[in-house]
Amino acid sequence: MVLPPTRGAERGLASLRVAGLPLVRRLVLAAAAAGYARVFVDDDVTAAAEALDGTAAAGLKDASLAPSPARRRVVLVPVNVLAQRRWLRERLETPLQAETLHVDASRAAVVETERPDKVLAAVRGAGAGEALDRLRATFGEAPLPPDPDGLLALSSPADAARAERWLLRSLIKQNEGFMSRNFERRISLAITRRLTRTRVTPNVMTLVSVAIGLAAAPCFLSGAPAWQLTGALLFLSHSILDGCDGELARLKFLESRWGAILDFWGDNIVHVAVFSAIAVGWALRTGSPWPLALGGLAVAAALGTAALMFKRFVEDRAPVGTWAARLIGALSHRDFIYVVVLLSAFGRAHWFLVATAVGTPVFLALALVFLRTDGRVP
Repeated sequence: MVLPPTRGAERGLASLRVAGLPLVRRLVLAAAAAGYARVFVDDDVTAAAEALDGTAAAGLKDASLAPSPARRRVVLVPVNVLAQRRWLRERLETPLQAETLHVDASRAAVVETERPDKVLAAVRGAGAGEALDRLRATFGEAPLPPDPDGLLALSSPADAARAERWLLRSLIKQNEGFMSRNFERRISLAITRRLTRTRVTPNVMTLVSVAIGLAAAPCFLSGAPAWQLTGALLFLSHSILDGCDGELARLKFLESRWGAILDFWGDNIVHVAVFSAIAVGWALRTGSPWPLALGGLAVAAALGTAALMFKRFVEDRAPVGTWAARLIGALSHRDFIYVVVLLSAFGRAHWFLVATAVGTPVFLALALVFLRTDGRVP
């Protein structure tokens, strides 16, 4: 459920665009993505913000929730508040004391009750502050634990830039490597922030990054350091841009299984192309076929690992439990690209192929043994 804030200036924030979406639309889409069955928006806000077309939001005026002996949980969020879908999902799942109004400093609130109709009656025609005062007359009150990473209140349009930075920080995945988190993400998030104001889709960004990655492959046919370094830098550029599609999809609620498949396998196609080109170039320079055997082994193991790890990476879950699971998670990071850049600067990209041909089958064997039953946490 979404409430308008008390003050008129804050009410106008409903249509403020943050990372390409009006604030109220972002809140409604986040609630839908978090699994909320119904989302109600104050009718004044619905009329003021045209941004709800195509969403499941309904006006409060004619909304109804029947009494239920099973209790229903109602979440109240003012329209001047940004809520992460994680925060919204946890508000549905975290055990709470029944018939108690849990409130946080931003005036977001949660109540689990057999009389959700009383909640609707209290909030109709009221701002967030007035609605909470009405609800306090019916329910006991308890504090809602603060979560600065899950909730952010805006007080004026000048807060839009701060809100965008807050949203962008939340896009950093749990399974990031050190260089990816501290270097690549800084660049990809800056690019994504600008893309949110355009009509560029996540799938378009995936295709752009794949095209750049495939352009890197022919550079490794040469043994010259200049060519190999050019290929490595293109490979790194592919890796950076490859982060933009997922960031854009999550920021604008455009995630799809097809998009995840395109992203994941597009990335692996680039890896196969680069490994193959290094092997072919090395074989041509030595006049021997054995580098092709190394390349074939590296490619086969990489594809096998990709097939095994697909679900885990698409779901962005962090490894827990055994030391082996944590080690496998660390070894699967993209930071290996910086090794490629370093070796390529000296015309020694084929050294990386040797390491890949040895290491990737070992990685695959460890993954098969230790990740088959290992637990994961969101």
